[in-house]
Amino acid sequence: MTEGSLATENLRPRSSLSRTALVYLAMFAAAVALFLWLAERGRALVAPAPAEGVPRFGGDAPGNVNTLLHVLLALAVILITARAVGSVFRRLGQPPVIGEVIAGILLGPSLLGWVSPAAYGYLLPTSVAPYLGVLAQIGVILFMFLVGLELDTGTLRQGTHSTIAISHASIVVPFLLGSTFALWLYPRFATSDVPFTVFALFLGVSMSVTAFPVLARILTDRNLQRTPLGIVALTCAAVDDVTAWCLLAFVVSVAKARIGSAAVTVLLTLAFIAVVLLLARPLLLRLVEKVERQGRLTQTPIALVFIALLLSALATESIGIHALFGAFLLGAVIPHDSRVAKDLTRRLEDLVIIFMLPAFFAFTGMRTQIGLVRGFGEWGSARRSS
Repeated sequence: MTEGSLATENLRPRSSLSRTALVYLAMFAAAVALFLWLAERGRALVAPAPAEGVPRFGGDAPGNVNTLLHVLLALAVILITARAVGSVFRRLGQPPVIGEVIAGILLGPSLLGWVSPAAYGYLLPTSVAPYLGVLAQIGVILFMFLVGLELDTGTLRQGTHSTIAISHASIVVPFLLGSTFALWLYPRFATSDVPFTVFALFLGVSMSVTAFPVLARILTDRNLQRTPLGIVALTCAAVDDVTAWCLLAFVVSVAKARIGSAAVTVLLTLAFIAVVLLLARPLLLRLVEKVERQGRLTQTPIALVFIALLLSALATESIGIHALFGAFLLGAVIPHDSRVAKDLTRRLEDLVIIFMLPAFFAFTGMRTQIGLVRGFGEWGSARRSS
């Protein structure tokens, strides 16, 4: 190749760049000129007056002032505080979830709202509470689905009798203790329009409820969710949770003299479990086999699983036994050693556990107000007066 041809080749990129720059400038100038012409034509137009109640241009709609800003700020503050306090508890040999709950208490009205109401009102205004609550609930639903995905139902079948016995004992004993405790609490905290039977039933059911998400998070942090002990504990907690919600429906029906509503809740719960085991499980197993043959999990199977997850959570929430049970049961019917379970766990685990789940536990702590407990309110007043 001669020197002249080399020079020609070197000039081609420069000429192409210059041509592109000229075309870009011409396009930009034409767009500006056209917009100025449109603006000049539009000045002569007259628009109708705004309707009553519609916010004017340049103003924020009532109740929506900087909502997104406050939600993002609240999430950032919650995550930073939850991770910091959770790390401290981890070093102390305690589950980080306890630190996340305490972080919520520190950010709530018990401390931040008491020390600096202005900072509390700006960082965590009441207008963002519904949005944080929805995000927190979605996070715990996804987490319980992941817990169900890792549940080895084969190991569970080997200890069915012990699981049932433990589950029933963990309900009966706290229920009787709570009902007995009602003998001391009823004359001190109840009113005459509340029958003792309803009060005792409510207190007994309250003592019987298992903190299912907290237990699952503790087992996950300790990497015990796949062990036989962890599997039995999770299964017992799931049974306890469903039983407690059914008992709560029974208590409400007794209080309102509508026993039939509790029976409907129990029947719908049994029907839902039957539908998941007899209808949804075979369909999910076919989906798992198809993914195993393909060798990879594509977006279409993921979408189908998420649709089933939402429908399952929606069903249990409508029945009245909480959406997280539906998510857990759907995850449990998917084989834990399948590609679907492993890939979904790998893709969702970090996002749910690091980002969404701390918001749930911190939000739970934020709704706790220690000053409402008898004795702490007077302590707070004394501290302020001093």
